[in-house]
Amino acid sequence: MSSEKTIPSAALALGAAGVIPFLACTAGLAAGFAVPGIGGGERLSQALIVYGVAILSFLGGVRWGIAMGYESEAAQRRDFVIAVIPALIGWGAALLAPGAALWTLCVAFILLGLMDYGLYCREVAAEWYGRLRLGLSAAVAVLLGVAAAAA
Repeated sequence: MSSEKTIPSAALALGAAGVIPFLACTAGLAAGFAVPGIGGGERLSQALIVYGVAILSFLGGVRWGIAMGYESEAAQRRDFVIAVIPALIGWGAALLAPGAALWTLCVAFILLGLMDYGLYCREVAAEWYGRLRLGLSAAVAVLLGVAAAAA
């Protein structure tokens, strides 16, 4: 496999570790448990929403960083605009009731994962990045859907 296709071990490990808060909060919500230091029910939903907003904002920043390398000003401007949308959607979601916020984040992660895979398809990001984003987005979307159903 070429390095273009192989997901760097650090990116894979850190990406997988980033799913842990989604998993812990969702498991607590679905099982009706409390997570030490956070609590249960509404506190778990709140923790999940805040973390989801933070990760959406981070992913927008990644997209912004990729766009900085574009030669085309039009493409750069387009992706700079796209890069700020995840943070705005996350902020809007945080203003909603927990169930609606979690569903909004679920949809946002699905759409952003597909759009980030599109960066590979447009040949502005490595293949491994597209595959990593699809996999992580799918895991996060499933967990957010379960959490939304349990909220």
